[in-house]
Amino acid sequence: MIRKESKNDLRQIRHKRVRKNISGTKETPRLNVFRSNSEIYAQVIDDTTGTTLVSSSSRSLKLANGGNIDAAKLVGKDIAEKCKKAKIAKVVFDRGGYLYHGRVSALADAAREAGLEI
Repeated sequence: MIRKESKNDLRQIRHKRVRKNISGTKETPRLNVFRSNSEIYAQVIDDTTGTTLVSSSSRSLKLANGGNIDAAKLVGKDIAEKCKKAKIAKVVFDRGGYLYHGRVSALADAAREAGLEI
């Protein structure tokens, strides 16, 4: 019997493949993105210690519709501002196995515009 893999299973396979080459350090932590149908989440992670340094989401910002591009832009701007407060200037972008378009690219572009170096 052949097992059909779901879209999320395939995304996780892509994410593992990308994560083999991407790692966050104390100087350049990893900006991880997770998107669901209704929300978008972003975390800045130091992989050497395994800690989340800053995080933001459409849920924490209490947005009415967290599953659209406008919400992703607000989350990107918020995560960049939090990184500035935490004295983080440069990050490595981890798209989480998602294609780099739509909400994922909107979040990254908004973070760049707000002063975060990706």
